[in-house]
Amino acid sequence: MATYSTSDFRKGLKVQIDGEPYLVIDCNFRKPGKGNAIYTLRMRNLVRGTILERNYKGGESIEAADVEEIESQFLYRQSDSYVFMNTENYEQYELTAEQVGDDWRFLKDSTLCQMVLYENNPITITPPNHIVLKVEYCEPGAKGNTATNVTKPVKVETGAEIQCPAFVEIGELIRVDTRTGEYIERVKE
Repeated sequence: MATYSTSDFRKGLKVQIDGEPYLVIDCNFRKPGKGNAIYTLRMRNLVRGTILERNYKGGESIEAADVEEIESQFLYRQSDSYVFMNTENYEQYELTAEQVGDDWRFLKDSTLCQMVLYENNPITITPPNHIVLKVEYCEPGAKGNTATNVTKPVKVETGAEIQCPAFVEIGELIRVDTRTGEYIERVKE
């Protein structure tokens, strides 16, 4: 099994602790006046979603998680589960609403996502960094409100609500950053 030494530690690393996969969400390096450097890792359990914090001394190593990342396509939502298809072998995977989390806001038919498999079972998905969504409903903007950064809630085709500038209207296409959930720009068809 592959291992990572402390010099490899960084955010986004997938490691295995006590037989379970974790994603490193924060990595801090400290060098006290005397002794070894200390690395503090905050990790999220990829199966249960719990947070774990551990300290490692310089030179120690940690086991790499046995996870696989595949490209998958969102097919449809079925009550409390989301169905995805592996784009290489057309195998279908189901994720629960809890596994998908807030990323449901950016899932429209045929959206390509990165899926993480652990022991051939899906555990999480990551939508593309930017996605274009159609505005389904919003309140009309007041005339002359284009110079200031006035925002309003806008409902998009996935059912999500996103804060947009006041000049955005029903039927327009907008680009959204899926990492922050923020409006980027209007898109021409």
